[in-house]
Amino acid sequence: MASPETKLQMPRAPEIVSPSQCFSHNSVLQKLHRLQPDKSPRPDDMHPMLLKECADVLAKPLSLIFQQSYESGHLPADWKSANVVPIFKKGKRGDVSNYRPVSLTSVPCKVMESLLKDELTKYLETTSMLSKVQHGFCQGRSCLTNFLETFEAWTLALDQGYGIDVVYLDYRKAFDTVWHSGLLTKIQRYDVEGQLLAWIKSFLRGRRMKVQVRGAHCDWVDVSSGVPQGSVLGPLLFLIFVNDIPEWIKSNVKMFADDTKVWTRISTLMDGEVLRDDLNNLMSWSDKWKLGFNPEKCKVMHIGHSLDTKYSMKVQGKVWELEETTEERDLGIIVTT
Repeated sequence: MASPETKLQMPRAPEIVSPSQCFSHNSVLQKLHRLQPDKSPRPDDMHPMLLKECADVLAKPLSLIFQQSYESGHLPADWKSANVVPIFKKGKRGDVSNYRPVSLTSVPCKVMESLLKDELTKYLETTSMLSKVQHGFCQGRSCLTNFLETFEAWTLALDQGYGIDVVYLDYRKAFDTVWHSGLLTKIQRYDVEGQLLAWIKSFLRGRRMKVQVRGAHCDWVDVSSGVPQGSVLGPLLFLIFVNDIPEWIKSNVKMFADDTKVWTRISTLMDGEVLRDDLNNLMSWSDKWKLGFNPEKCKVMHIGHSLDTKYSMKVQGKVWELEETTEERDLGIIVTT
């Protein structure tokens, strides 16, 4: 007869990643053959052209290195170093906040990240854990599906005689300020544990970077927050971090990574209260998870009505009234009232 302790034990969930299968010779070989040889070498000086041309020779030793890294939960220091190149987004070129810091990281590490991302994505999609309103970096969803679903909803509301108020949200350096401890907490909520959790923890912590512009670069700087832009695993980790935002609001929402828009139907002035409550809830989410919104760049657009609905956000004790706009660039497309 089994002891009481034995009866209380729950069966362990199967590991999301099987090292021998995930990092098999053939899996690594396929990833190496897909490398783009025209990319520049990274801090470890491993050129992607060398890795691709010598794939047949390097696949086996890299496979063993990846398995050892995963099972030990440890990444070499070179894998956590990055040359950061600033990529201009929009606005004034003299303002450093208008540049996106893209991290050039170790190519072998990116190969391993890609293999892990495939397995983690498969797990999240199979279990339907990623929110359906998220269209960024998700199989079968894209900018196009984001627009189609959004404009379908807006057109239906207008046809039914409603107006629409849309708030375009802007995070303050979203990818660079992700709170590591909070992210790891959220990852665990999705039953990601054991070796995979330990490896991701090592991947996030102990990172360093240096900014490189026209051949010149600064000294190495330690990185204590964020997911590296330019890494393979970073975007998926960001999706996990913001995945619960729809649970905090009652209005309609569509997301593409950090591009988020929230809207509600409007027929009277009181209809805007739901959206105002949602903005307050988003501020509560922001305070809890330490990912700030930038109220100066958040905009509100009124479509199909002339009611004087106003919206504001309270950030660090200061109330910001959101700027009203008649034209907004949404995922590269100009949307007007």
